[in-house]
Amino acid sequence: MSETLLALVAFSPIVVAAILLVGLNWPAKRAMPVAFGLTVVIALFFWDMTTNRVLASVFQGLGITVSVLWIVFGAIFLLNTLKHTGAISTIRNGFTDISPDRRIQAIIICWCFGSFIEGASGFGTPAAIAAPLLVAIGFPAMAAVLMGMMIQSTPVSFGAVGTPIIVGVSKGLDTHNITESLLATGSTWEAYIQQITSSVALIHATVGTLMPVLMAMMLTRFFGKNKSWTEGLDILPFAIFAGLSFTIPYALTGVFLGAEFPSLIGGLFGLAIVVTAAKKGFLVPKSKWDFEDEKKWPTEWLGTLKVEEEESVAHAKPMSMVKAWIPYVLLAVVLVASRVSADFKAMLTGVSLSFSNILGEAGISAAIQPLYLPGGILVFVALLAVLIQSRSATPLVKAFGESSKTLVGAGFVLVFTIPMVRIFINSGINEADLASMPVTTANFAADLVGQAFPALSATIGALGAFIAGSNTVSNMMFSQFQFEVAQTLTISSATVVALQAVGAAAGNMIAIHNVVAASATVGLLGREGATLRKTVIPTFYYLVLTGIIGMVAIYGLQITDALMK
Repeated sequence: MSETLLALVAFSPIVVAAILLVGLNWPAKRAMPVAFGLTVVIALFFWDMTTNRVLASVFQGLGITVSVLWIVFGAIFLLNTLKHTGAISTIRNGFTDISPDRRIQAIIICWCFGSFIEGASGFGTPAAIAAPLLVAIGFPAMAAVLMGMMIQSTPVSFGAVGTPIIVGVSKGLDTHNITESLLATGSTWEAYIQQITSSVALIHATVGTLMPVLMAMMLTRFFGKNKSWTEGLDILPFAIFAGLSFTIPYALTGVFLGAEFPSLIGGLFGLAIVVTAAKKGFLVPKSKWDFEDEKKWPTEWLGTLKVEEEESVAHAKPMSMVKAWIPYVLLAVVLVASRVSADFKAMLTGVSLSFSNILGEAGISAAIQPLYLPGGILVFVALLAVLIQSRSATPLVKAFGESSKTLVGAGFVLVFTIPMVRIFINSGINEADLASMPVTTANFAADLVGQAFPALSATIGALGAFIAGSNTVSNMMFSQFQFEVAQTLTISSATVVALQAVGAAAGNMIAIHNVVAASATVGLLGREGATLRKTVIPTFYYLVLTGIIGMVAIYGLQITDALMK
């Protein structure tokens, strides 16, 4: 079989998944088992992998799935706990009196607060919080969803305390062989992954600084009386200031602290700085922008959400703003301590369930560290939140039930998606004497586009997120693919993998799964197409500018890494 045909066969599970999800509108819970089954068939009958190695890859994928689901559960559990203690209601009310300008409200709630929530929770949580929050203060439901989707970009690569990098990139790369190559050059895996992290942070900071400007322009163009782009530009100085207030601490954190904290710390700093500036009128335009009277809104803009507090929360004594924010402050403190304190880190990582050379297959291993993973810390903070804010077990019981239900759907999809990715990656050892599936596809891609590949790396990442609805899963699917193309072209693999991660973050803005989830929070289901037609604009901006930066970094600045041949 020719290399071209082999490459097409290797890529066919991704194509099939795209057709089923996008073309035929299948839900992921139906499409991904089909894609997984096709991958197994290709591995056994085209790549001639042994059944034992395929099974070992599946078990490895299931181990990784447990780690990812533990993080997802922790994120959702904390959010639901704070909802039932009344903290989220207090935080929401605190935003309403800062400024009457809808553009400023959108920037503060989505860009600043939403980015912070993304850093702490990830997995679509910011849009789920921000969209109903905006509706609660008078935004049309469709505008609220659009604003919520636009923050699914810059902070996403470091969402859920760095999961897209720590899990997505790290587990998407052939760590075993890459580590051996790095050691041979006198480098380490830790140094290599940090170079990727730093590059992701710097690229995102460059592109993302203008996102608040785009948010304001999209708001005035599609939801303003005059349908004007320039009314959004009236707030240009404040919007750029808001962008920099997040991206500067975000970039510095990524470069000096690692993948866990950029969005978390950037969001905290940005929120404090931008709220203070808005209250004092710093760079705020004299003209105040608002929507037309609600009676004039098109039916398409309206959802069914009615913002009402739970009866138990509504009748409770109002919680102070400080008390409401304490869990998020504690989360930031504990997370930072767990990553920078050697003793604390050792204590947490001491609890570990590891599996080496699964089923006797070399290099196929998995490890679960429940206390060190962000999921353990998120659950711990949720327990503290109840002690501080409620002193009743009721919020925990309700939050546990809701979070567990949410986990079932995500778990079913990931049980097929992640093992599929591991079969891809582990297919290099086979009896047909073929390169692995990602390597085969990479060689084909490199021959097809040649030296221009870095311009398209981010778009491939976005495609993965569009298909899977997840930056993390996109990175797991395509990181090794991007790595192999870079090796074939003898350019910096760390930079190319970083472009993948940035593109995968931007792709969340057009991920159907995310649009559906955000729309559901405001009762706007059935109008996802109208939202996608708008979110494609900022996605296009993000991918084009990222591609240009990639070409300049690799061929202009000639950035290198330890693995360049």
